[in-house]
Amino acid sequence: MVYLVAADAADTPAGTRFRRLLDRPDILQMPGTHNGMAALQARDAGFSALYLSGAAMTASMGLPDLGIVTIEEVTFFIRQVARASSLPVLVDGDTGYGEALNVMNMVRSFEDAGAAAVHIEDQLLPKKCGHLNDKRLADARDMATKVAAAARARRHLYLIARTDAAASEGIDGAVARAKLYLEAGADAIFPEAMTSREMFEEFARRLPGTPLLANMTEFGKTPLFTASEFEAMGYRMVIWPVSSLRVANKAQQNLFAALKRDGSTCRMLDQMQTRAELYATIGLHDYETLDASIVRTILPDGAEQN
Repeated sequence: MVYLVAADAADTPAGTRFRRLLDRPDILQMPGTHNGMAALQARDAGFSALYLSGAAMTASMGLPDLGIVTIEEVTFFIRQVARASSLPVLVDGDTGYGEALNVMNMVRSFEDAGAAAVHIEDQLLPKKCGHLNDKRLADARDMATKVAAAARARRHLYLIARTDAAASEGIDGAVARAKLYLEAGADAIFPEAMTSREMFEEFARRLPGTPLLANMTEFGKTPLFTASEFEAMGYRMVIWPVSSLRVANKAQQNLFAALKRDGSTCRMLDQMQTRAELYATIGLHDYETLDASIVRTILPDGAEQN
């Protein structure tokens, strides 16, 4: 457990740790973790970095992904995921929550909350999930201004510019925008809603040496590829943004249906995380040991008799 218990909590800025992970030879795999528990479970499964999806955050709040959450609401999720896991977290920054000054405020707020990286996108509000139709794009120069503002405001945050242009402007338009965003200060590019292996490969071929992020969301426009396949296409990072939420939501749906039907959870026990498993994941006993050690330090044995 790392939040309060670990003595070796990282002093290195999260963005620096994120960059070091990208220096490794293998593609950086980041599962979406929509809360602290998911972050702990992903860390325990062996992942070295995590992703915080705007779609997952809003859905967990019972809201659609239309850019209606606030910076303060997002920082609540960032603190959960970063503190629980102590891993570098890439955060979905949507459209930057406004224009240049708003983007700068977002960057500082996300850094202060513990984010390692952020991506911002070139849609207009109300923005949509990248795999839906009829997205409206911002002017490329306006988006480049936002990227430049984010680059100026950051202290360590790794900056990824997302472009949704492939659907309406084709590969040529998406590549042209990507080059402009790189000139403005982006560290990497996220081409959203690519529809074929050939599109992924062509985009990478036309931006040689640029770190690229692939989005492997289910039920969208992108066919299902593995991390190793994305790596072979020329991508340095891959996210599975909403997978954990989809599985959790389906499990909850099944639970409530069974409870309503049976008036009992007896038939669902084998699908539940046990009390022992829960306590082991959240480090309950480590916290109890920490609490007892503090009590012993403040009140030595026998002091209550003096």
